[in-house]
Amino acid sequence: MPEYKEGTIKSIAGPLIIGKGMKGCEMYEVVRIGNEGLMGETIRLDGDEAYIQAYEDTTGLKPGEKIVRTGEPLSVELGPGIIKNFYDGIQRPLLRIKEQSGDFIARGIDVPGLDYDAKWEFTPAVEVGAEVEAGDVLGTVPESGVVSHKIMVPPSVSGKVKDIKAGSFTVKDTVAIIETDGKETPVTMIQKWPVRLDRPYKKKIDPTVPLLTGQRIYDTFFPMAKGGTAAIPGGFGTGKTVSQHQIARWSDAQIVVYVGCGERGNEMTEVLDTFPEIDDPKTGFKLMERSTLIANTSNMPVAAREASVYTGVTIAEYYRDMGYDVALMADSTSRWAEALREISGRLEEMPGEEGYPAYLATRIASFYERAGRVQTLGSKEQFGSVSVIGAVSPPGGDLSEPVSQNTLRVVSSFWALDSSLADRRHFPAINWLRSYSLNLDFTKKWYDDEISIDFRKLRDKAMIILQEESELSEIVQLIGPDALPERERLTLEVARMIREDFLQQHAFHKMDTYCPIEKQNRMLNILMDFSSLANQSLDKGIAIESISGLAIKDEIANMKYIDNNTFAEESGKIADRMKEQFNSLGE
Repeated sequence: MPEYKEGTIKSIAGPLIIGKGMKGCEMYEVVRIGNEGLMGETIRLDGDEAYIQAYEDTTGLKPGEKIVRTGEPLSVELGPGIIKNFYDGIQRPLLRIKEQSGDFIARGIDVPGLDYDAKWEFTPAVEVGAEVEAGDVLGTVPESGVVSHKIMVPPSVSGKVKDIKAGSFTVKDTVAIIETDGKETPVTMIQKWPVRLDRPYKKKIDPTVPLLTGQRIYDTFFPMAKGGTAAIPGGFGTGKTVSQHQIARWSDAQIVVYVGCGERGNEMTEVLDTFPEIDDPKTGFKLMERSTLIANTSNMPVAAREASVYTGVTIAEYYRDMGYDVALMADSTSRWAEALREISGRLEEMPGEEGYPAYLATRIASFYERAGRVQTLGSKEQFGSVSVIGAVSPPGGDLSEPVSQNTLRVVSSFWALDSSLADRRHFPAINWLRSYSLNLDFTKKWYDDEISIDFRKLRDKAMIILQEESELSEIVQLIGPDALPERERLTLEVARMIREDFLQQHAFHKMDTYCPIEKQNRMLNILMDFSSLANQSLDKGIAIESISGLAIKDEIANMKYIDNNTFAEESGKIADRMKEQFNSLGE
């Protein structure tokens, strides 16, 4: 590494350091601050002065202490060892830090993101003499019980494999040598990548395949595509974190990256404690075997919070490049925006709405735009995706505030949590009238081909019934439901069944926590058949009280608790009994 001229601290304002004598320093260059070597990043240049955001607590720093340039941007280390790891916002491994400094992170501690001493079994996938290009897989490493880590040719490197060997290596050992025009490039199992720079790919693919979550409100009513973006906004206690936990646990993504950005310490502690204990139903291993967690709590340095989402999305892109479908949970982007606001205030920038920086919308959009389903680099056709699910914590649940509004503009699925539903213990507390999905049309063909040609029609019928219920609610409050015509009373009854028997889902119930898409389709089919048969009965002059008193309603209400393995058979019996009971009404 070349030697750089040292600067000195001119002034300190919380996490913002102004250094002088920094001529030649570049934007977003990492520096080491003070005698303890605190980590920081340059965020503004003015003559020979550099404005630096410190990623650690600046208490005790004094003007005149040295600032050492590194000449490198803020980067993450990508290689075997990321899965099953816990990091802070700048990819320092928390478990290894605990071994060195105890329960608190010592200032200035410098622990690499990957364990340089650990050995990994490398199995070559190509032979000597093979022509390779950027993104091609050179070999594999069993990173965990379920994740096969692919060692790829680094971007901008291509040529002929001059040497490659199997065996047990550390991430810094050379596992292959690629020769390009007589120049040899050693390849290790580690890649360093700047967090603010998108990783390259061949092309983006239309989001036509849904990310199935096992949650009925998402999969059926407001689907999200693989490579799509979703926001879960809601006030305190509405269920943002539990919703993200459910998606992380049950979605058909192969890799999960969970970023706790500025959340409460006890909430992140629960995540750190529970993820390693959660059974993964798809693999039979623990969920942590395909997950990595980035924890940056609200009492940790604010600048590291700003960096944590970039660290998370860069790791997600790395696994996407291997051909995996990755789900990134950002909890919450509001805390990230607050970090931007605090740093902007220290820089004395012109504030925008509610004190947020004027570039808030740009930053939010640039983060979500890193999601996508892509054709990866490499000579073989391969696809991977990064799906971003961001929680938004608007003050007082006010969705008109800047972070919610700017997020709403860029995401493809908007799952609006409602405190009134949460107060009624209706979970997930997603408001079906305020939420939307732009992926409905993109994913329609997949649903038609893989599930049923009628699936989307059933969903639309259910939505119409829920909208009619909303229109009738004001009349009901004035005159009561008994004063309505029988047809409208039936609409209210069917809407209640859709809400309570279908949309409501118990995250902690053994059977109801996960609902396969085939089961969702069959449940909705039975509900809509009930609606059709009930309307036909009304046409025959049968009273609404007789329809409401049918015993089959209890069986429909308990469909969600039927074992997924036997549901196909049991639902057929329920459908038969429903028709019998409606026929008996006619008789």
